[in-house]
Amino acid sequence: MTLTTPALLFPAISLLLLAYTNRFLVLAQLIRELNAREGKTNRPVVLAQIDNLKKRIKLIRAMQVWGVFSFLLCTLSMFSLFIEQQLPGIILFGVSLCCLTLSLIISLYEIHISCDAIEIELQNIEKKPID
Repeated sequence: MTLTTPALLFPAISLLLLAYTNRFLVLAQLIRELNAREGKTNRPVVLAQIDNLKKRIKLIRAMQVWGVFSFLLCTLSMFSLFIEQQLPGIILFGVSLCCLTLSLIISLYEIHISCDAIEIELQNIEKKPID
């Protein structure tokens, strides 16, 4: 394995971490808007959304943690290969790929939960009276 093999993951991991950060920022903005809109009382639909938002924040944190671990291990893999330590470099790269895979699986689950949040909103819209 050459130094360029783990280097190929650098742009992918960087973009993935950027996407995770954007998801977090959108979620934070949504929470702030929800808090401002609801005032002192919460409707039942908002309570359902709050549970969903809490889960999603935890999942995004986990996605970011595993993504950063992947990035760090990929960097250590490149360093190992740079100093001509093939076996540690290969092992670190393999573990980096595992961390990246875990991050992506968590991301997939977070997307599923995000769709549940949209479903809650749609159900709330359906309950409104027709003019």
